[in-house]
Amino acid sequence: MLTGVDGPKSAYELAMERLRQRDAEAGDVRESVTGEQKAEIAEVRNRAEARIAELKILHQSKVLAIFDPDARALLDAEFRRDIQRAEEDREAKIARIRGGQG
Repeated sequence: MLTGVDGPKSAYELAMERLRQRDAEAGDVRESVTGEQKAEIAEVRNRAEARIAELKILHQSKVLAIFDPDARALLDAEFRRDIQRAEEDREAKIARIRGGQG
């Protein structure tokens, strides 16, 4: 292991350094997010998780009333699209907060 100012580095720290170096060589340098951005990102994630939880509850209640396998398959497909849309929306908002990075 390499020794740093604070002592030996873990395998994780060494791997992260190598990844950062490889990204820098490839021209992908990320700036650190500010405390305000971290708070905004946390809020976006919390809202997205709440929305996903809401979608799951609604889906479960609808599933209980459906006995037709074809209708159930359509409902499941719609549910997966809704979850995917919520996740994509979350990631887009986070990217905007970070200033288009990532």
